Amino acid sequence: MFEGKIAVVTGSARGIGQAIAFDLAARGADIVVCDIKAEWLTETAEGVEKLGRKAYCFELDVTNAEAVQNVFNDIAAATGRIDILVNNAGITRDGLLMRMSEEDWDAVLTVNLKGTFVCTKAVSRIMMKQRSGSIINIASVVGLMGNAGQANYAASKGGVIAFTKSVAKELASRNIRANAVAPGFISSKMTDALSDEVRQKMLDAIPLSSFGTPQDVANAVAFLAGEQSSYITGQVISVNGGMVM
Repeated sequence: MFEGKIAVVTGSARGIGQAIAFDLAARGADIVVCDIKAEWLTETAEGVEKLGRKAYCFELDVTNAEAVQNVFNDIAAATGRIDILVNNAGITRDGLLMRMSEEDWDAVLTVNLKGTFVCTKAVSRIMMKQRSGSIINIASVVGLMGNAGQANYAASKGGVIAFTKSVAKELASRNIRANAVAPGFISSKMTDALSDEVRQKMLDAIPLSSFGTPQDVANAVAFLAGEQSSYITGQVISVNGGMVM
């Protein structure tokens, strides 16, 4: 499906980002593995190579615009092109609004929203020269519905959704598409550690009565990255079991 394609996945050292990297590799893409610490990259890179694809590793702080531009220049020099960008890097600093510090607000908005802007801006120059490309931004169900205790995270992901729609309009004339995936409750070490009572309360809010998996998110990303979605841009695919309809 992606034979000969180059995919850059930020925050791909673990979790959803790693699942996306492995899935795109399994479908034929060579993967640029990016995360904030170089020592985190090995596991994903080795997994990509076991799938028979090339892995390029780059330490990347998405909040540093100059460093991001330099890294994307290096990626283009190493690979010759960038066909897919998945903006997955993100953090949380949860807390009720009345207790939320400016530092926690700024940290989340800087990584999640500014980071998406900086990486998209850097890749857009490369994709515009190619006159092709697909950008997929990982948003969240809370960017659509809000969530108590996550005002900063919800604001950042709501911003990602609005940003995606604007980018889609700006870049469409160059055959570059931009879409977002909004995951809901996804199985992770965090959800595994929850009490049965808390897990059940979360499941009660999901019409399909189950948590999603990182692979569910990766499947949506692969669809948006490929030719099957060639007439889709500026959209948000919710992967949330029906939490938001």
